[in-house]
Amino acid sequence: MILITGATGVVGRETVRLLVEGGAEVAAVTRDPHAEFPAGTQLVHPAKVPTIDGVEAVLLSPRAAGSTAVDLLARARETGAARVVVLSSVTVRYPAGHARFRQQFHAVEDIARGSGLDWTILRCADFAANTLAWAGQVQATGTVRGAFPHAMTSTVDERDIAAVAALALTRPQHRGQTYLLTGEQSLSQSEKVAALGVALDRTLSFVEAAPDEIRRGMLAAGLPDEVPDRLLGSLADYAREAGPTTDTVRRLLGRPARTYATWAQDHRAAFTAGGPR
Repeated sequence: MILITGATGVVGRETVRLLVEGGAEVAAVTRDPHAEFPAGTQLVHPAKVPTIDGVEAVLLSPRAAGSTAVDLLARARETGAARVVVLSSVTVRYPAGHARFRQQFHAVEDIARGSGLDWTILRCADFAANTLAWAGQVQATGTVRGAFPHAMTSTVDERDIAAVAALALTRPQHRGQTYLLTGEQSLSQSEKVAALGVALDRTLSFVEAAPDEIRRGMLAAGLPDEVPDRLLGSLADYAREAGPTTDTVRRLLGRPARTYATWAQDHRAAFTAGGPR
């Protein structure tokens, strides 16, 4: 059995789908007893994770596992698990944003390396799905207000991360490897908005706003301090120096990483009034 933490997140959910499609037995950790997953997926409440036997591998999402990561991996090893795959961040190697966030990822990497399990680390660039946060503005006005329009990143499609995670969870040749997962094209925020406009057959624009204005708006929307701190800190640094670009997805999957333009085409409905998110 493969245990997926953060199973309702964009990477976790797709990883579950790929594993089940490939014939694996999968346990998805979720607080929602009605969460929709492929037939045969076992739903496990986080409180019940310590009681599960038969886990062979774990996908560890640091944000989902939180302070339970050490105990979770210790229990998994005691009951026969062989490997752990960690979702981490490119900022561990290429610092950007507030140090405390990359330190959190680094700490979980260290936990995995010290767990006694075979480990694989996936250091990911910003997810394409993060731009779903623009959907309301795109639907309402066709204008995205944000800070640091020239911040450059090689955004990675979360489906590519999931595909690599599924490989690492099921194939031993990935043990002891640290992979830097990015897209293959570095784009500014303005360029991403333009690509989204092409997908929607609309003229969209990115309008620069002061970071403090964006922060206030995010907090007013009910988001915790961590969200604007994480976002704005990283964007400020990527406006000074572009984030890394790699061909790791191509090397591991035997095909190019999906482009942001492809992601935008595949998610058009999310940016259309009344469309699903």
